[in-house]
Amino acid sequence: MADASDAVKIIVVDDERDIREGIERILKRMGFTVFIASQGQEALAILEKETVSIAILDLKMPGMDGMELHSRIRAIDDNIIVIIITGYATIETAIEAMKNGVYDFIPKPFEPEHLRIVVNRAHEKLRLTREAEKLQADRERTLMDLDMEKSRIRTIIESLPTAVVVTNTAGEVVLMNPAFLQSLDLDLSLTPGEKLGSYVSDDGLCNMVEKLSRGEFDKDGEAPTHEMKVSDNKYLMARGQPVLNERQECMGAVVTLSNITSLKMLDQLKSEFVAKVSHELRSPLSTIHEQLAMVLNDMTEEEVDVDQNLIERAKEKTHGLISLIGDLLDLSRIEAGGISHNIQSIQVVELLKSIVEFLGIRARSKKQTLGIELTSDEFPLINADPMALESIFGNLIANAINYSPDGANIMVKARMAEKSIQVQVSDNGFGIPQRHREKIFERFFRVKDANTRYITGTGLGLPIVKGLVDSLNGSIELESEEGKGSTFTVTLPV
Repeated sequence: MADASDAVKIIVVDDERDIREGIERILKRMGFTVFIASQGQEALAILEKETVSIAILDLKMPGMDGMELHSRIRAIDDNIIVIIITGYATIETAIEAMKNGVYDFIPKPFEPEHLRIVVNRAHEKLRLTREAEKLQADRERTLMDLDMEKSRIRTIIESLPTAVVVTNTAGEVVLMNPAFLQSLDLDLSLTPGEKLGSYVSDDGLCNMVEKLSRGEFDKDGEAPTHEMKVSDNKYLMARGQPVLNERQECMGAVVTLSNITSLKMLDQLKSEFVAKVSHELRSPLSTIHEQLAMVLNDMTEEEVDVDQNLIERAKEKTHGLISLIGDLLDLSRIEAGGISHNIQSIQVVELLKSIVEFLGIRARSKKQTLGIELTSDEFPLINADPMALESIFGNLIANAINYSPDGANIMVKARMAEKSIQVQVSDNGFGIPQRHREKIFERFFRVKDANTRYITGTGLGLPIVKGLVDSLNGSIELESEEGKGSTFTVTLPV
């Protein structure tokens, strides 16, 4: 049975009243909408007003026969399925009719079941044809929408003032906008399709993008960044993100470039200003400090009782200011890249032993134990600036001494890791509260509580250490528990 919701309309044309009305009754019970006509002209008049899907025509009719009417119907709508009813069917007429586009024949006399089978078959063909047309229309619309969407996205990306480049999983550039080419001073006529290294000579950026394109990224971490120098007066910051599909599979990477030249210039001016001011202040403060020391040495016993504490405090404050100026100058040199120019082959273990021996005097004054432990038999030489390494490990060990109570144990451990040397500085001192651990490498930050109230410092030691470790392509990590101590681990590549 046909579904009435299909709204399929059928026209029946036969000059025999009993046959056309009999067919009408059968088709209506099947759920179709039926129109009837006794001859060709009447049928054509109906077709001018109604849209039908199936036409059942008698072959032999007065005036206009079935084949002529069939031709007229095809001229009106070539999609109407035509079924011929005839009592004079022969193979020749069937073949001729099929050539002219007739769908099927029903010979007279016929049983109602035969009619239902032929009409249902025609209806199924009609349904499949409509579904195919709908699928084709949907496909064309989807392709059109996709093409329009791609066009819109490409237009938007090419219009962006921000430099954008997109790569596939092989690290090949599939899209780059004019701002990207302009940022890197490249020819604007360049087209995608090559590896990123064909357009960019910066190995750090290429390595970052290749890792992102292959899906090598921290899903819970921040987007990786890379700072690059295009020329003496142009600096760019690259920020990358993986491109993921709906199944969270990596399809490539997208990278944006930001011009940070003005920030770099401002930072350089700031560093130069700090260095100049610090340098100008160091000499007079040193002079004041020395004069205060001379005054303390030359004081009589009567003067000592009255003014010694005041002068000692003044001497202590000038010493703190001189230390602050020294740290500021160190930071300025780190930012300018001037602290890693004297590169030498250094035996780290020997350097550590000398630092431990030198700072052991300070540790013993607080009844602390300061030792060194080597967990590997041999350590290779490392290429670095000796002043940078002394500053790194000297600051860490001095901090362990300062921020541990009298009688504490401090241990320096060195061991070989994969293609690197790891140095740990551990203490069982005050420890660092969890809420402060993300800030300890920030400039001028100091943990202030009952334990550290009387400990003097500039808050620049750890930022200096972090800057120097980064300049050596190393890393520094902290493990700490409040009240139980801290461990700083420095990893330096061999």
